[in-house]
Amino acid sequence: MTRLFFLLTLCLPGALFGQDVYKTHCASCHGVDRLGGIGPALLPENLERLKKPAAAAMIRDSRPGVQMPAFGDRLSRQEISSLVAFVYSPPAAEPRWGAAEIRASRVVHDPQPAEKPRHAADPLNLFVVVEAGDHHVSIVDGDRLEPIARFPSRFALHGGPKFSPDGHFVYFASRDGWISKYDLWGLKMLSEVRAGINTRNAAVSSDGKYVMVANYLPRGLVILDDDLNLVKTLDTGSRVSAVYDAPPRRSFIAALKDVPELWEISYDPNAEPIANGLVHDYRLKEGAFEPGFLNPRRTALGGVLDDFFFTPDYRDVIGAARDGKRGEVVNLDVRRTIASVELPGLPHLGSGITWLREGRRVIATPNLREGMVSVIDAGTWKTIREIRTLGPGFFLRSHEATPYAWVDSMMSPSGRDTLEVIDKRTLEVVKRLTAEPGKTLAHVEFDRYGRYALASLWEDDGALVVYDARTLQEVKRIPMRKPVGKYNVANKIGGSEGTSH
Repeated sequence: MTRLFFLLTLCLPGALFGQDVYKTHCASCHGVDRLGGIGPALLPENLERLKKPAAAAMIRDSRPGVQMPAFGDRLSRQEISSLVAFVYSPPAAEPRWGAAEIRASRVVHDPQPAEKPRHAADPLNLFVVVEAGDHHVSIVDGDRLEPIARFPSRFALHGGPKFSPDGHFVYFASRDGWISKYDLWGLKMLSEVRAGINTRNAAVSSDGKYVMVANYLPRGLVILDDDLNLVKTLDTGSRVSAVYDAPPRRSFIAALKDVPELWEISYDPNAEPIANGLVHDYRLKEGAFEPGFLNPRRTALGGVLDDFFFTPDYRDVIGAARDGKRGEVVNLDVRRTIASVELPGLPHLGSGITWLREGRRVIATPNLREGMVSVIDAGTWKTIREIRTLGPGFFLRSHEATPYAWVDSMMSPSGRDTLEVIDKRTLEVVKRLTAEPGKTLAHVEFDRYGRYALASLWEDDGALVVYDARTLQEVKRIPMRKPVGKYNVANKIGGSEGTSH
């Protein structure tokens, strides 16, 4: 069907015209097959968050801070429209990106990691800040609240960076499949590999030995070692929504987008043997793998889960169902659904947090469709409170050292410029903070001690807005180019209950 659609599309003058324009002006940077080169891949899956009018504007005018030139003085409006139609059309056949392509893509920038930190900052109180405005990353000293390094990133980093267990290295995943390893002690890029064509996110094992990559295209999982050499691929038969590390279980947990299954892949060499014909093993060393090691255990679900959250012991997963009415609780030990949770709208469980309230563990999640934060008792799986907010939000954050949880309403046209501070004891909104009226304020992250809350002024001429976590007063602003997210080393590797992992 895909090939027929493509052939029919090429019969149309506009599509054929666009193909010719692409070959002349785009192929040298984005690849003859549209899989990317100097520039990112230009396939429908990679462009799903970019609307066609925005793509046309990018072709015509470009934008500051990117290498792509503006083509408005070289291409007519009709040529730009036909080019947009072409890059949003599917290719004749699903692009191939297998073991050979992965291995051939690996680049070593610097083979020697730093043996100790080469800067004066606390290596565990660094923030890694992703700046989408010009595709850069800044490293910020969490004590002095000043940048100490800035470097270009791959196009459209996605899913949040992940850290090695000691905080020495940070790994980035880009939307078009590049995995990058950066040395936070030496402040330098070490190596990169392209693990897919359209990638959702990556996870790092708790022993620091493996990096697991979740792909939409090709459909499946890729396992790399800590130096980004290919270990093996797993054919899931489905797009992979996300993959996360479950440290106490010594395993990765992956949710599938098209199949109602949850996969657990153990990196324990003594894991119980598993027989599975879908595993393709590319061994780097003789005898490196034992039966059951890095192979999937499957849990059948009642439906596909779009997003999920772990309980602190990593025994239970609560996932959002597509019907927009409930959540499904899956116990990973017995490998079945054990409860349902009333969760209206579209909860963003991947941004959920947890804390102890009146001696009981609760889980809270923002909502992408409705203005609310749902608070759930993790023992009974009953909803305790639906806290009404200014509008749909994406991120909820807190820290063990603060009595407050911070939520944005960035999906709301009227409330996107305001953060709401919730008292974790009373479950009431106690403060609203607006940095710049009309400009998006989102994604709070705390320093390792919970002294400061850093929020993103999510604009091209934006900033990190630093608040005193106790007084809720603004302390300073650090200029940034659309800082879409910031990640504190200690909170991430220490498993802080107030942030995502």
